[in-house]
Amino acid sequence: MTTRLNPITTPRHELRAEKARRNREAALNAFIGKKAEIDEMLARLQMLSDDHFNAHADEVNWGHVGTLEHYANLLKRITDSAFGEGEHAE
Repeated sequence: MTTRLNPITTPRHELRAEKARRNREAALNAFIGKKAEIDEMLARLQMLSDDHFNAHADEVNWGHVGTLEHYANLLKRITDSAFGEGEHAE
């Protein structure tokens, strides 16, 4: 359990420093949580890709191609943003 500083007896600079520390800690926890969400999504996508997106060679049609094109476009938007490419290039 974290103890809070008494705002009446604690100097303001110490209160601000403590608030900033708690804010950084909360941000780090949120970051780690979001990273875990992304890692889980990536793992699921990799498993789906390894299984050829549940498509069987003798059943593949243009609808499957369109679905993969849609997925690829969405992923390209993400990678362009993450790596500063495409419309996100400087």
